[in-house]
Amino acid sequence: MSTLNNKVILVTGASRGIGASVAKELAKGGAKLIVNYAGGKAEAEKTVEEIKAAGGDAIALQADVSKSADVSRLFDEAIAHYGRIDVLVNNAGIMITKLLKDTTDEEFTQQFDVNVRGTFNTLREAATKLADKGTIINFSSSTTRLMLPGYGTYVATKGAVEQMTRVFAKEMGARGITVNAVLPGPVNTELFTQGKSAELISRLASLNAFNRIGEPDDIAKVVVFLAGDEAKWISGQTIGINGAMA
Repeated sequence: MSTLNNKVILVTGASRGIGASVAKELAKGGAKLIVNYAGGKAEAEKTVEEIKAAGGDAIALQADVSKSADVSRLFDEAIAHYGRIDVLVNNAGIMITKLLKDTTDEEFTQQFDVNVRGTFNTLREAATKLADKGTIINFSSSTTRLMLPGYGTYVATKGAVEQMTRVFAKEMGARGITVNAVLPGPVNTELFTQGKSAELISRLASLNAFNRIGEPDDIAKVVVFLAGDEAKWISGQTIGINGAMA
């Protein structure tokens, strides 16, 4: 964890849930955090306050990752404040669970705009604005390894993220930049639990080896490792974090 000292790390969608946990865990290792948010300003500022209260350094910056102009501004403002960005964590995402036949055009577009275009926008900026020997960690999902009814459009977006991860890893290797994707299983966050019955959550938990859903810290600790110098020979990989679910 000491290899995170003074690294400047941008985490998208970091106002709550996994993103907030990731930001706080990275800060514990000595990193300086840019806590990105789209609309949850108060929650993002709370995350920053918690990081600072623990002795860390962080700022909150607003940007909608689905908008290229916002993402360009996000990178420029972060670099203006800290001088560089060493690590990009693409956590921002949305999930709508519906059968394909019931999914509206708007719901399809919304998921692709945030999950795919949002990742594309940040990768394009990182191609020229991330520091040499930097690190990129994209978020996919372990649902890409399953065939769960209701997740068709969502896993399509995350499958796209995984393919971009593999190709971008080859494109960025000349600058010493590693690019990987983490694939969480079910995690105890509002994104996952909202709209699900206790029975459904229990059934999904039973798919892994430990009969529980993950906690945000389970994911954050793996991200911390990938962000550190010890992981610099790992690139172009999709890493499941799901308790042997898939």
